[in-house]
Amino acid sequence: LYEAKRVDSLYFALPTRAAAVQIHGRVKDFAAKMLPDCDTAPLPVLAVPGYVRAGDFDGRHLPDYKVWWEDGFGGGRRWAAESSKRYLAAQIAVGTVDQAMMAALQVRHSHMRAACLSRSLLVIDEVHASDPYMRAIIEALLKAHLGAGGYALLMSATLGSSARTRWLAPSRRAAAANRTSLDDAIAKPYPSIAVRDEKGERIRGVGANDRAKKSVRVEPRPLMDDFAQTAKIALDAARGGAKTLIIRNTVGYAIETQRALETAAGDGEGRAPLFGIGDIPAPHHSRFAASDRRLLDAEVETALGSPRSRESGIAVVGTQTLEQSLDIDADLLITDLCPMDVLLQRIGRLHRHPANDENRPDGYRTPRCIILTPFAGEDLSPLLKKKGGQNPNGLGPEGYVYPDLRISQLTLGLIAKSAAKGESWHIPDMNRELVESATHEDALSKFDGMGDEWVELRNEMDGVRFADNRTARNVVVKRDKTFLKKEVRFVIGAEAEEKIRTRLGDESVEVEFDPPPPSPFDGAKIESISIPTWLVGEGNASPKPPAPEKTSGGFEFAIGDRRFVYDRLGVRRI
Repeated sequence: LYEAKRVDSLYFALPTRAAAVQIHGRVKDFAAKMLPDCDTAPLPVLAVPGYVRAGDFDGRHLPDYKVWWEDGFGGGRRWAAESSKRYLAAQIAVGTVDQAMMAALQVRHSHMRAACLSRSLLVIDEVHASDPYMRAIIEALLKAHLGAGGYALLMSATLGSSARTRWLAPSRRAAAANRTSLDDAIAKPYPSIAVRDEKGERIRGVGANDRAKKSVRVEPRPLMDDFAQTAKIALDAARGGAKTLIIRNTVGYAIETQRALETAAGDGEGRAPLFGIGDIPAPHHSRFAASDRRLLDAEVETALGSPRSRESGIAVVGTQTLEQSLDIDADLLITDLCPMDVLLQRIGRLHRHPANDENRPDGYRTPRCIILTPFAGEDLSPLLKKKGGQNPNGLGPEGYVYPDLRISQLTLGLIAKSAAKGESWHIPDMNRELVESATHEDALSKFDGMGDEWVELRNEMDGVRFADNRTARNVVVKRDKTFLKKEVRFVIGAEAEEKIRTRLGDESVEVEFDPPPPSPFDGAKIESISIPTWLVGEGNASPKPPAPEKTSGGFEFAIGDRRFVYDRLGVRRI
């Protein structure tokens, strides 16, 4: 597209910061090979707030909006890296999807962002992970981007046919008209490329990468709440030389698993290998300060990257931050039960690189995925019963992470069926069948005859989707409306803009410290931490900078009537 003069730039949008950092390194290498002898070749910008990076060079913010670059040079090709509102002006940028989404939202500099983006090939990875709110915003973004003559590429390894039809259709009515049955959906080719252009919509198979094929044994275990036994399984594998990855649905379960690992690992020379920074063990999740996240992201690439960098085994525990777009390779995967499309993403980190197969330890040369379930058996209906609290395993209407329990129930049925027959999942050949069987509307419709609780859940999910779509439509820029009519207004207050931006960041609050306390890992000053709004409390949504109090291994601080601790386990409420 660049050579054909259809685009002049690239924006590669990822779902997580860790994925953006890793993909930035790959795109940087690609750009250097594409233009090896050009002194003015673009320096790919890392479009992640908290970083100031262009190519191999890092900068640091100074007073009066100035930036210091480590090699003493600045400006020019690095200008776009110096401020988040300029990211989309870079010729090549890799960052989080929210930076592109702000080109479609009623926030400051939205039109400048959209104008800069219009000349780009917009790549959005892991598009299946978009919730209804994000999807509505991205749809508005794509409509404006394509309407300006732009090009877009949406990527996913686990996108169901209903979602694919919705993304490709020019309208919701057209998407409904193009809906296919479950059998027809399963029969569609995989992997495939689906295209919508002036010729309409079409889909064709592209052939699988034979080197990436694997047969995975799935083993359900009712150990979701048994942290000690989960830790024992992981440590036995790590002591046997296996790189063991444990992915939990929630930060709380990740922290409890980390504690159980440390208790079981022992002390001194006999201590089992655990993930961390230096000699400080830690989990990998989103509730760390940006500077500490950079340390953890880099370390997880070293621990589980390819080619294998360590001879000994290691146990790494984390959350969804480890499941998307990361090029990490585990010998054994232990994961919470989750929806099928998410589960297949997690399995994508298992035996990812065949080149490592001959170096895997005995007993772990066949891909195995241990799936932690909440109960013995296949019935998840107890999670439908509302108790007025929060389900800490993340499943069901009170779990909040994966509230549509119908998909998790169908996923568990497919897991149990394969395990009972001793059958493996052949990846990626079975991806289409597995995803459609757990997410297609025809498969979900069977719950309508399984009792009032399941019908109530369906109605609740439909209501959430409707509300999220409505909310999103209220905050996107109406590019088909004139600014000259009174009923159309784009001038919004700072408070409204903050709410829009907060929703993009998973509804979090940026808490600044005065004075900045030291990191528990390297002692660097921590200027601020992003904390989920529900954890802070809505009444504390705009906190004054708290004064941190030093503790052993970290610090404590108060926001309103709530106290928090930050240490090697991340931030959490006391």
